[in-house]
Amino acid sequence: MKQFLALKDFFYEYRWRYIIGIIWLIAVDSLQLIMPKLLGAFTDALRNGTLSTRQLLLYIASILVIALFMFIFRFLWRMYVMGNARFLEYKLRNDLFSHLQTLSTNYFNHHKTGDLMAHATNDINAVRMAAGPGIVMIFDTIILLGTTIFMMIQTISLKLTIIALLPLPFMAVVTGRFGKIIHHRFRKAQESFSHLTEKVQENFSGIRVVKSFVQEQAELENFTKANQDYVDKNMHLVRIQALFDPIVQFISGISLLIILSYGGILVINHEITLGDFVAFNSYLGLLIWPIMAIGWVINILQRGAASMARLNEIFQTKPEIYDQEGLIQPDLQEIKGDIRIQHLSFAYPNQSNKVLSDINIHIPQGKTLAIIGKTGSGKTTLVNLLVRLYDVEEGMIQIDGHDIKSFPLEVLRQNIGYVPQDNFLFSTSIKENIGFGLDSYTDQEVEKAAEDAQILDNIQDFPMKFETIVGERGVSLSGGQKQRVSIARALIKNPKILILDDSLSAVDTKTEEAILKRLKEVMKERTSIIIAHRISTIKEADEIIVLDEGKIVERGTHEQLLQLKGQYYDLYQKQLLEEMIANE
Repeated sequence: MKQFLALKDFFYEYRWRYIIGIIWLIAVDSLQLIMPKLLGAFTDALRNGTLSTRQLLLYIASILVIALFMFIFRFLWRMYVMGNARFLEYKLRNDLFSHLQTLSTNYFNHHKTGDLMAHATNDINAVRMAAGPGIVMIFDTIILLGTTIFMMIQTISLKLTIIALLPLPFMAVVTGRFGKIIHHRFRKAQESFSHLTEKVQENFSGIRVVKSFVQEQAELENFTKANQDYVDKNMHLVRIQALFDPIVQFISGISLLIILSYGGILVINHEITLGDFVAFNSYLGLLIWPIMAIGWVINILQRGAASMARLNEIFQTKPEIYDQEGLIQPDLQEIKGDIRIQHLSFAYPNQSNKVLSDINIHIPQGKTLAIIGKTGSGKTTLVNLLVRLYDVEEGMIQIDGHDIKSFPLEVLRQNIGYVPQDNFLFSTSIKENIGFGLDSYTDQEVEKAAEDAQILDNIQDFPMKFETIVGERGVSLSGGQKQRVSIARALIKNPKILILDDSLSAVDTKTEEAILKRLKEVMKERTSIIIAHRISTIKEADEIIVLDEGKIVERGTHEQLLQLKGQYYDLYQKQLLEEMIANE
């Protein structure tokens, strides 16, 4: 069970709780061993006619006291051992979430949300079962098996005990073989559950698209296939479990049959008393449970091991983007905003085609750079490299004369206000969405950011104003409102560098002009990068570059680019024509 080695620190930290819980478990098992002897003595006294009323009451009182202590001790071992399992579940879920936060953007491009959700639910639950009921069954089996066999040998009959234990080697072979099969099939079932979870999550997130394209029935069929696969994988697992338990019980039944036959002969031959035979059968009843529990232990531990292996794969994944020792300069805690990009070329991981080729740009502090170009020309990739969502491998990006890898990631990203194309909002209030990037903020700061983003009037019109819940992914807001809330979220950070990635596409021209005018005031002495498809958005920029297939094909001011009569000029003419047609 090498998969559980990753939990050694947890088991060490909580060792005393486990030890105390196991002590209470031993106490319960010890009390259980007294019961058969009491029943044997009671049977012999009853058969011999020596049982008095006083003795009967004493037997009853003894059984009640033992039952009471067993109740108390069972409660205690459950609180300690099962409680530890819940602590482990809490720790694993925290560790998983924390680790996922450290992983780079590229990891989430290749791992689906549903699969990660399955790790956080089913897999962690399976590990909890192994660390709780699994550990209880291990010690319960070992303790009860060992002490029961000892009592059977010591107090009744060695020969009878040996005969009773004859089926155990067969049990070991069966459990070992079945354990491997259960491990493999449970892993397959968990993978199928991950796929099913992803299907549900994706469908609910895209429910508006599904309904718009009238694809409810098609999605239902796809879900049914995924659901059927999950059922099939579980039935494949259930079949082996359904076969496993009866085999264990059958072997146990053979042992019981042998004991009844041979033990009956010993009683008839007066080699043991009837009371001894009753006590032996009671011990055998105690013995059958740990023998059967061996199967359950194997089952639970194999499930836990399979899930822990899946979790370990995540925990062992290292972030691609991180603060590199030797490169980070601790004194670089502030950014002024002078950006220089030199001979930058970039291709996404595991892809040979370059998205950007030999990019050279200088943006002095306080200036505005605009980027325009066709879809797929590399605009978003360029700014993603600036905030280190990916690392540069060919060329260099410098801020204030330092390689961006010299800055701690936290410092770099805190000083950059980035409004991406996907205006993701959390399903909480507008106020909390705007203040998301800060540990603390005042109502005045939130209101100021909203005013700068030209969304304040809209918010004031809502019944709950800033406390309005925007719904999942901001569903209750229009596209333009979501964009402006996202801009406000970036502005409240008071960043030294502001990046707007096509963040004004959903607002009307009048609102766009108002936002740009306010941004010009707010971002004075600060650096701005604006990506857009509309020339009206970028014409006031200090420099405009035109990207095409990852290369800068034109650069200059608005007037300079018009004089070139190249791609920028053609795009400008097309947009003028579109405006004329729209105004007619």
